Amino acid sequence: MYTLAIGFYSFIIRIASVKNSKARLWIKGRKNVFDELSLKCKSSDNYIWIHCASLGEFEQARAFMELLRERKPDFKIVLTFFSPSGYEVRKNYPSVDIITYLPIDTPKNAKRFLSIVDPKYIFFIKYEYWFNFINQAYKKHIPFYVVSAIFRKNQRFFKYYGFWFRKELKKITYFFTQNEESKKLLHSIDITQSKVSGDTRFDTVSTLQAVKYPIIDTFCENNRIMIAGSTWFEDEKLLFDYIKNNTYKWIIVPHEINETHLEKIKYLYKDLGSVFYSEVSATTDFSNAKILIVNTIGILRNIYHYAEVAYIGGGFGKGIHNVLEAATFGKPIIFGPNYQNFKEACELIEKEAAFSVMDENELSAILTKLNQDKELLLNASKTASDYVLSQIGASQKILSAVFREKPDTNS
Repeated sequence: MYTLAIGFYSFIIRIASVKNSKARLWIKGRKNVFDELSLKCKSSDNYIWIHCASLGEFEQARAFMELLRERKPDFKIVLTFFSPSGYEVRKNYPSVDIITYLPIDTPKNAKRFLSIVDPKYIFFIKYEYWFNFINQAYKKHIPFYVVSAIFRKNQRFFKYYGFWFRKELKKITYFFTQNEESKKLLHSIDITQSKVSGDTRFDTVSTLQAVKYPIIDTFCENNRIMIAGSTWFEDEKLLFDYIKNNTYKWIIVPHEINETHLEKIKYLYKDLGSVFYSEVSATTDFSNAKILIVNTIGILRNIYHYAEVAYIGGGFGKGIHNVLEAATFGKPIIFGPNYQNFKEACELIEKEAAFSVMDENELSAILTKLNQDKELLLNASKTASDYVLSQIGASQKILSAVFREKPDTNS
């Protein structure tokens, strides 16, 4: 039934690909996976396979992969992605040897993939589980680890109907969980091969450097700056009144930069003095520009240092995006109400380094308070950066456990 469901999912994606560009990439990217792997993988080499669902999981694993490369230089690394949003952005990442899409999770594909790559170790990042791959790895006795695993009690593994899924999870060699709650949930279904090691994202963001961009330097010159990162249209509408009625300049980095979204932003802010990053230069006169819309990919994580406060998008949808990149630069953080499934956001709120808002009035109130109360601003800034520093080290713990210490199933 699971394999049938996978086949049905693939069929739906093929139908969607007629009109959806992301679905087309999903299909096209998998066409020649096995041929390319057969050409690139050599029987004389030893491989480690790392799988990331998408771009977020890649960033979660970046420091882990780089430390793995340093610790195990005799191994080559194969990196797979499920989503085009991960593969298309990071397909040229230099710290691994082979990057490809994950083939659709059928028994035949799983067997063929593992036969070609023949990995000596497998690492899946965070929470994506493909059970035919897991089963084939189990049959071949390949050590299979889940890094920065996170579980919640409403997942199917912990439901009365989740027997089959629980049985398959037990085939995984070891779980390195982000928190104690996840470890306890695993123990509740008799999975004891687990250990709390923390979240590798902290290792990644702790290495971020403040990068200077000439266009942004010119835009920001002698002005107080706010940054809104990974925004959706609901976030952009929320910000409108505050931007209109206050003197801050804003850098807005939308989560999606497709033409439809950018046109909506352009129309929304047309009377507020907005410009697109791709349409200006460092010599542009920004004296009448209040909003710089960054319509390019890959720079958000390095520009939070320009701002006094960071707003993180997604909180009026399925959930907020990455808050740690702003926190590592010591920025107080604001986001919408849907943050409860993100441990770091909850902890930053508890420490008064982050603030959740429901509407325009609450947004204005907290920004005004941070603007007027310098002690609050400084304390929130220091608390945010200290929080990130206090959480680093998960990658080192995991690699030490895998390669130098026998995992303790009773921990």
